[in-house]
Amino acid sequence: MSSSSFTSSYINQEDNGVQMEKNDDEAASEEPELENRENVQEPQVGMTFNNIDEIVVYYREYGKQLGFPVRKRTSQKGDEGELKYVTISCGRECKYKSKSSNVLKPHPSIKTGCKARVRAGILLDGRWQINSIKLDHNHDMSPTKARYFRCHRTISSDMKRRIELNDRAGIRLNKSYNSLVVEAGGHENISFLEKDCRNYIENVRRLRLGEGDATAIQTYFLNMQAQNSNFFYAIDLDQDGRLRNVFWADARSRAAYEEFGDVVTFDTTYLTNKYDMQFAPFVGVNHHGQSILLGCGLISSEDTNAFIWLFKSWLACMHEHAPRGIITDQDKAMKNAIGIIFPNTRHRWCLWHIMNKFPSKLNRYKQYESIMYALQSIVYGSLEKVEFEEGWDEIIEKYELQDNEWLAGLYNERQRWVPCFVKDSFWAGMSTTQRSESMNAFFDDHVNSKTTLKQFVEQYENALKVKVQKEKQEDFKSSSIGFDCGTHYNMEKQAQEVYTISKYKEFHDELIGKMYCDYVSHKVNAANFEYQISEDFMMEGKKKRLYFKVWLNEDDNEVRCNCRMFEFRGILCRHTIYVFLHHNIDLIPEKYIMRRWRKDVKRCHTRIEINYESCSLTPEAQRCHKMQKAFDEIKELANDSDNKCMIVMTWVDNSPIGRNTENDVSSIPNPSQRILTPLAARKKGRPPFKRRKSQLEQAVRKKQDSKKKKQESNKKIKSCGNNTNGEKELNVCN
Repeated sequence: MSSSSFTSSYINQEDNGVQMEKNDDEAASEEPELENRENVQEPQVGMTFNNIDEIVVYYREYGKQLGFPVRKRTSQKGDEGELKYVTISCGRECKYKSKSSNVLKPHPSIKTGCKARVRAGILLDGRWQINSIKLDHNHDMSPTKARYFRCHRTISSDMKRRIELNDRAGIRLNKSYNSLVVEAGGHENISFLEKDCRNYIENVRRLRLGEGDATAIQTYFLNMQAQNSNFFYAIDLDQDGRLRNVFWADARSRAAYEEFGDVVTFDTTYLTNKYDMQFAPFVGVNHHGQSILLGCGLISSEDTNAFIWLFKSWLACMHEHAPRGIITDQDKAMKNAIGIIFPNTRHRWCLWHIMNKFPSKLNRYKQYESIMYALQSIVYGSLEKVEFEEGWDEIIEKYELQDNEWLAGLYNERQRWVPCFVKDSFWAGMSTTQRSESMNAFFDDHVNSKTTLKQFVEQYENALKVKVQKEKQEDFKSSSIGFDCGTHYNMEKQAQEVYTISKYKEFHDELIGKMYCDYVSHKVNAANFEYQISEDFMMEGKKKRLYFKVWLNEDDNEVRCNCRMFEFRGILCRHTIYVFLHHNIDLIPEKYIMRRWRKDVKRCHTRIEINYESCSLTPEAQRCHKMQKAFDEIKELANDSDNKCMIVMTWVDNSPIGRNTENDVSSIPNPSQRILTPLAARKKGRPPFKRRKSQLEQAVRKKQDSKKKKQESNKKIKSCGNNTNGEKELNVCN
């Protein structure tokens, strides 16, 4: 049977033919349009095909019709590397061997050892012919369920484009997928699942360094700096002229650092597995308790040198004013760089990351659950350093954990993560890098599919605008919205007048929590009082009682509690409130109202507008935006009357602009001038991401390359390169 009759003979359809060839750049999942076709002919020995792709597509459609998966099993090559034989089998062949570390929880598998397959070989004229077949399967088959097999799930190019556009518009993927399902008339009429859409978007949402991209970024930064001289950026190039690291901070972030730069979180885990470069934001907390950006970096590696460069750039940006505290994960390179650049900064580790590692590090012990409970109790329940150290030693000795090097390392670094060791410093209530991670998730909404590095930097402004808008909304609420006090205490009314809404709510919770506190005893030494206060709380459904010590100097109202909530969060705890009220101190002393939480403070960063749109718009785009705004106003004025609408339409039809467009064409700049990408001699940065090709594509490509090499065997290949010597670094700041 000839290949020319492939379509009409193997698939009973009236179409005269189907384009079976694909470009190498097309996605592997885009098959020839066979999806709606039925009655695929049963395989027979002697069937011929133009190429190996036709065989795979044919047998896949046959499998979809009967209800079994298909995979290309084996192939044999000749002496020169060309394919000679191929076996395409049922996807449920072979016996599955579980690789699970837990034999009681093996991984699921569809493998049943099925022997159904077809085997084909190449003919002298280059066509392929089926030589042998096995049609019997050892498992049930369901055509209605065939669409769930991975080999039968495909996303067309049109669907891909719509998914990408929706993603760019910020539409959540589940809503985008549901709209496609409704349009198709049900899940059974769509050829892919929601997780396929998710995998596709994850695959294309990558930062790519294009040719001349570093130069384009520099130009973009210079334009933004021209708009506001306080914009700061730094670009680091390696010795070959490739972009290695980049850092930038807008004028508002630099001004906000003066108010809220005392404590920052720094995290680089977000883009590790998704992008070519790691996104490294410096995140702080504003007066509403919201996360704010204090600078951003993109680094190509996570070694000490990269972090040193980034921290140096950030420190120069912030006028050599280092933060008082910084929270990171347990990265050694990060720790080394912080010790070098910020020697006087208090460095603590993310508590959540550490506690989250306990199960994987301790689950091999028989008394694992008891060990976990004891460690969590001592970590979270210790109020004093000595209490923690003694309790830790008891746990190590009781459960014979002396040989656990990981626990020993944690104990040696206890001053970096144990709450009772770090709560003597102000951390704005932060104990984890969750602020950075939430900022990363926020940026995820503003990174479009196939975003280039330069476009990502441009999206920074969009993300920042949203955060600024949320801060302004909270400023408005704090200045305009009031609450009825829940108690009759004057200090609650005072807190409502001075604190932002979020901080007033925190204080209100502590004031209400006073009802769970009770007096136990006290000591007096002149004007100095030492109180012991009990607090009842629920833990795992059981009532617990803890005892706290509060020291008060009645002369100057100096107060301190060993829970250290004020030192840690800047809000008075319920224990100190109890003691204040016991001494008839009805108002919060001014020294215990932190400036950073007040709503009646005029902060300089709030007067700085974020507007760099002109940096990314061509003159044509700016004119279009200006005219669109004016036309929208005219449309609103004329929309309520047919007579007004007719007047506007008549004016448009009779406008001389439409007749004289040719005279103005030369004044409209080429839109391609928006991004100035010079003809670089060599590419900067990493090569563009390439999807992983299937074995079938690799085999076809190898065959094509082999033929090409034969044709060019007598030709000399000349290569030229551009040598860029010396390590380059560019810093532009004010």
